[in-house]
Amino acid sequence: MVGKIIQPHVILVPYPSQGHINPLLQFAKRLASKGVKSTIATTKYTVNSIYSPNISVEPISDGFDEGGFTQAQNTDVFLKSFRENGSRTLSQIITKYENSTHPISCIVYDSFLSWVLDVAKKHGIYGASFFTNSATVCAVFAHIHHGTFSLPVKIEENEPLLLPGLPCLYPIDVPGFIREPESYPAYLAMKMSQFSNLENADWIFDNSFQELEGEIARGISKFWPAKLIGPMVPSSYLDGRIENDKGYGASLWKPLSEECLNWLKTKPKQSVIYISFGSMVSLTPKQMEEIAYALIGINMNFLWVVRDTEKCKLPKGFIESTEGKGLIVSWCNQLKTLANQAIGCFVTHCGWNSTLEGLSLGVPMVAMPQWSDQMTDAKFIDEIWEIGVRPKLDELLGIVKREELLFCLKEVMKGEKSYEIRRNATKLRNLAKKTVSEGGSSDKTINEFVNSLNLACYMKYKKSLIAFV
Repeated sequence: MVGKIIQPHVILVPYPSQGHINPLLQFAKRLASKGVKSTIATTKYTVNSIYSPNISVEPISDGFDEGGFTQAQNTDVFLKSFRENGSRTLSQIITKYENSTHPISCIVYDSFLSWVLDVAKKHGIYGASFFTNSATVCAVFAHIHHGTFSLPVKIEENEPLLLPGLPCLYPIDVPGFIREPESYPAYLAMKMSQFSNLENADWIFDNSFQELEGEIARGISKFWPAKLIGPMVPSSYLDGRIENDKGYGASLWKPLSEECLNWLKTKPKQSVIYISFGSMVSLTPKQMEEIAYALIGINMNFLWVVRDTEKCKLPKGFIESTEGKGLIVSWCNQLKTLANQAIGCFVTHCGWNSTLEGLSLGVPMVAMPQWSDQMTDAKFIDEIWEIGVRPKLDELLGIVKREELLFCLKEVMKGEKSYEIRRNATKLRNLAKKTVSEGGSSDKTINEFVNSLNLACYMKYKKSLIAFV
């Protein structure tokens, strides 16, 4: 189109699960607030769960449009089908916008979906990979990809994995499947595929920030030159520069926000233990029992998110015996809950999104990782950032026993370390707010990306003028 400089248009393609949709949708909102037209392209099964002002949504197909991954019932089948059908339908969207007033300038894709970059290059447009894990976890897998060490990793209990630029990582600090690759072959393959064509990406982004993991990102930049642009948490909880940005704008579940918030209003400041293990983790009945008895033992207020399918694992009579002290819900709005002044600590599975949310809101944590990158995140919560504690696993049972959890809850809520932990948590909260505020490190990096897109659009406009003349 001649006579008008075209506004940059970015399509963002998340892996279709809540923990991947949220940060990419938040990045879309950041870009839109800076004048970039932003469109989320997600699977037909998840498309109706997304609503955010100023963000367009386009459906693509994973081949299982009625039920997504649940319909596929097999990881390999789902991923292969998503690649084939997603490539085709994403190409159709790019073509659709080609001769419009908003042709696609760049595709930002979830690093799990490396095939999206091939689609972008086929159409001659920019591609940017977006990693949803911590920079530390990404560094570990980058080292594997580049042959620093091979799988399986053999780490003795007292002999850590030593990698350049990273702290010592002991067996409990690394994803279990890099020690036992056969345990989750499909997931490991997806992790490694993130790097398969990464050298062709025009940008690499990660949902972390300089003040948190800048040194680690610089140490791995030769293999993984990522720009840190996080934390991708709704603006109202940080800098407040995006109007009415109080939630992600995507939910595959219906949170029971009002019940939780009304109950929390009746509780004193920092008196409630909030427990949530995310949308995917399924605890053993024995672990549920140990948590329940630890909560009885500490005799403090608690809010515990237990999915309906998991409630049968609670000890008989537990709900009745804790009436008044505890509230058990099937889901809740985690951001609103963590932001509530009644919350005293967060018992978490240490998924990266939950870790960033707790950190961004300055809530001390009790780290109970279950698998994958959660193990590494827990180490940082406990040992590196010192914003929480990590209960020790019982060597025989492989779970956290009630006495150990009770000790850790007391330590965070009212123990000798509680003041230091709370002070560190407040410090990181302030740094998270600063980094996304005007002039902060993440804000500057996002501005650089936007400026590059604007320049590319301007050069395309000049070229069209010359051709027209």
